[in-house]
Amino acid sequence: MIRALFLLLTIFPLLASCKKDDPASGEFRVTVYDPLPVEKSNNMQLFAHYMPWFEDRTTSDNGQWGWHWTMNTQNPDIVDVNGKRQIASHFYPVIGPYASSNAALIEYHLLLMKYSGIDGVLIDWYGSSDVIDYGTNRRNTEALVDMLDKVGLKFAIVYEDATIPKVMQETGSTDAISLAREDMYYIQQNYFSLSSYIKIDGKPLLLVFGPNYFSDASDWESIINVFGTKPCFMPLWGHSGSTGSTSSGEYIWVDLVNIDNKYSTRDDFPDFMGGAWPGFHDFYEEGGAGNTLFTIDYQDGVTWADLLDKASVNAMDYLQLITWNDFGEGTMIEPTEEYGYLFLRELQEFTGISYQIDDLEDITKQYSLRKSTGTDDRAEKALDQAFYYWVSLQNEKARHLIDSLENSN
Repeated sequence: MIRALFLLLTIFPLLASCKKDDPASGEFRVTVYDPLPVEKSNNMQLFAHYMPWFEDRTTSDNGQWGWHWTMNTQNPDIVDVNGKRQIASHFYPVIGPYASSNAALIEYHLLLMKYSGIDGVLIDWYGSSDVIDYGTNRRNTEALVDMLDKVGLKFAIVYEDATIPKVMQETGSTDAISLAREDMYYIQQNYFSLSSYIKIDGKPLLLVFGPNYFSDASDWESIINVFGTKPCFMPLWGHSGSTGSTSSGEYIWVDLVNIDNKYSTRDDFPDFMGGAWPGFHDFYEEGGAGNTLFTIDYQDGVTWADLLDKASVNAMDYLQLITWNDFGEGTMIEPTEEYGYLFLRELQEFTGISYQIDDLEDITKQYSLRKSTGTDDRAEKALDQAFYYWVSLQNEKARHLIDSLENSN
């Protein structure tokens, strides 16, 4: 369980008789632990749909806030009297707007997931092209993937075929199928072989959002035959007519269709993935990015709890949580100022894990300390140790370190 890796560190003023993992001691050793799985009484596999598309001024290609924080009307540089930035959402993240590639942010998200009983992420993926912001989205995806093994979570790709016409427009290509095949080659070469990639019945899981562009099953036969081993390929619910024999099932997504109608088709397919969301309140009209799509009332967590229960009633093996962080559509379950940790706390109860909201709050404290310590290498090493305590389920030790760091400031 423990890899014998010890780094002798000098951290903070020397105090006699301090424990080795106290950041106030003069001698501090970081022990790297392998991740342990959380114990859940509910064996359903939970995967959070994840958006890797957020940029701030320090990470974007143009030095501006990314579109998903601004849309066409908002300016995060405008800060109100309460310290909140103006963002394109009706909801505000507890930690404020962020950059998806930031290491502290990824650590924060993945630890919250682990301590809520989530097993992995389904990453919204814009392809292998570098046009528009697709390259930065891919960079952010791979920054997230690089940390998954350390935390003990898994991932799969949700392919956005709607990007193909934009790639054609930007590159001048007229061969849409070849572009999609290039994306599949990239997925196969860079993701499928990773130990953290989700497999169902031994096959790598691949979802397509839609499809929105390729509507002919023969097109998908040309695209999917790139793979030596046929993946477990799923389109959206009601869309398998477009993918034909290349797909083995469907997955549920948020809309106004009755959820019981969706689950009624589960036995029509070898594979089927349920879905649950907390509500829906998009910012598109206010953001100058189109019309409001629809609204689903959050009911102070009742909508979320009811949809989780529906997945249990229908004995789902796999459930997609929609979404971790789509602030533009208001489906986020990550902590917000409006709902706090409500959705994650309900998830803890649903999964039957022993962890509580206190653990989630302490993970947020760890993120805040990461951001406030800046270039203080000593404090960063102490937080590294706290991270390894978290992933190995030594949460009390992690809490001790975080409290010690807070008290030293």
